[in-house]
Amino acid sequence: MSVSSGDGPARLELPPGYVLRPCRGHEDHGAMAAVRLGCAERDRIDARSIVEGLPTAAEIAEASAELDDPSGNQALVEHDGGVVGYSTIRRWQERDGTWLYLHRGYLLPRHRGRGIGSALLDWAESRIRRLVRQHGTARTAVIGANAMASEQEATALLLDAGYRRVFSLVELELADLRQLPGGRPLPAGVRVGAVDPGSYRAAWGTVVDSYAGAAFTERWPFERFLATADPTCWRAAWDREDMAGVALCSVHRRDATVGEVEELSVRKESRRLGLGRALLLDGLRCLREHGAETARLYTGTANPHRSYDLYESVGFRRRNEHVRYRKPISV
Repeated sequence: MSVSSGDGPARLELPPGYVLRPCRGHEDHGAMAAVRLGCAERDRIDARSIVEGLPTAAEIAEASAELDDPSGNQALVEHDGGVVGYSTIRRWQERDGTWLYLHRGYLLPRHRGRGIGSALLDWAESRIRRLVRQHGTARTAVIGANAMASEQEATALLLDAGYRRVFSLVELELADLRQLPGGRPLPAGVRVGAVDPGSYRAAWGTVVDSYAGAAFTERWPFERFLATADPTCWRAAWDREDMAGVALCSVHRRDATVGEVEELSVRKESRRLGLGRALLLDGLRCLREHGAETARLYTGTANPHRSYDLYESVGFRRRNEHVRYRKPISV
């Protein structure tokens, strides 16, 4: 059995009746969404997660279109003519110059324990090694993989294959936006308000600067910030004329009852003044005014600024943990 891996076929062993093949585009997206749904109960997937929930076929199509090579960087496993699993590869460059090649696999529970997951993992690693050679990134590249803490089988597979945990994100939920605590007085000269287009670059810079020195963070060009700008529920804090912090909030495009706090950033010199709490509450009130009933956000478990304490004090509670694993590339 073989499937194209870019500069030649990767030969992988699968049990009789299973076939690994490249993604065929639109005709496969519905089957891929069905795989995700079929994994939900076993892996305790949160359908309303803003990190990794249950995507529709249209959302999978949109994500596939953003890949460098949607066919070459996605492989599907078939059994008796039906899709039972798949794996996807994407890459990006982090702030320190590291090129991360991330693979993510899914397999229906009844087909686990037969070597299918291992075959998908072998395909992904083989494909990534070929991509690294093609891109000339061997000196700065690493292999990455994701698994939620609730995905016990995927976690065991990665650890057995030599991956190590490097960080995790905790997703939090505020279950009822009607139950927001009161605000606190701001320092003299500080005001909170909406973000207009003339302040976009300052808002972007505030977020980027807040990640200075943070490990494992992706580069975020201003052009990409502009491409996804949705300022309806964006809030900023100004210390006199200077922007001191931002809360970039938005209503979930698929479920208008769910709000998302995409970024909450306060500049180093303005921390411990209550700006983060004021921005967060103002953004949450705006989400509520625009129809959201609940709110979600995620934060790193190793966050040095104790943002977890802030979120819990407002009423957010933990939903799941999303873990990133890494492994050196040998090409």
